[in-house]
Amino acid sequence: MENEANQSTKPAQSGYADVNGLRLYYEVHGQGAPLVLLHGSYMTIPLNWSRFLPRLAQGRQVIVTEMQGHGRTRDIARAVSYEAMADDVAGLLGHLGLAQADILGYSMGGGVAFQVAVRHPQRVRRLVVLSGAYAHDGWWPDVEASFATFTAEMFEGSSIKKQYLEAGNDAAHFPAFVQKVKAIDVQPYDWSDAVKALPMPLFMALGDADGVRYEHALELFRAKGGGRMGDLHGLTPSRLAMLPGTTHIGMMQRVDWLVPMITDFLDSDLNPTPPTF
Repeated sequence: MENEANQSTKPAQSGYADVNGLRLYYEVHGQGAPLVLLHGSYMTIPLNWSRFLPRLAQGRQVIVTEMQGHGRTRDIARAVSYEAMADDVAGLLGHLGLAQADILGYSMGGGVAFQVAVRHPQRVRRLVVLSGAYAHDGWWPDVEASFATFTAEMFEGSSIKKQYLEAGNDAAHFPAFVQKVKAIDVQPYDWSDAVKALPMPLFMALGDADGVRYEHALELFRAKGGGRMGDLHGLTPSRLAMLPGTTHIGMMQRVDWLVPMITDFLDSDLNPTPPTF
């Protein structure tokens, strides 16, 4: 399965969507029910999703995009924010003629996914968040404090800097890009009330050595109907998973675990019944 996950897949469609003053790069892989993948901070489609795309596109229309300033989507004179990126995703769905899709986000993309669901709930059928937070204090305190220390120099020699340049971006703009992206997590934010009131089913997953606090995920899962014995009270349509021996960055290496869980959630019955003896 690992070899299968590393195989490349070619998009059936790719291009740019003109949304909110941005030329948003996107690709469409596979056929079936639409699923949008939203990458993490400083990432690109290949860096974040190369292992996931071949597997997920076997039975779905998988839409991947590169957010403002990332990869092939050029930066514009606009602050990078979760809200603006969420509106860009909604605009992309409109560009593709899709009334609704499943939305999956990782890390920063998880925050964008939350905001797509909050700002455009009619666009979201089901929501999947991997290692993402819906409030600034959803991160462990030392992790939250580390965001302000990010500098362009930290990325010298990294695959992130390499793909930024290979996508044709101006090397002189890279420090400004790092500052703009980190700003979204340096400023306090809290969408707790809006996220807990979301109508669609949610699957939230994190690693047991992640940057997201366990309690943060548990609080949301309880608000979505979790925190009780399903054999007695029935199952909630929402789900929670904690992956053992898995860090924040390591989540993207867990394709063999995550893809079956994601597809099972997306295909599941909205009124699940617990197993019986």
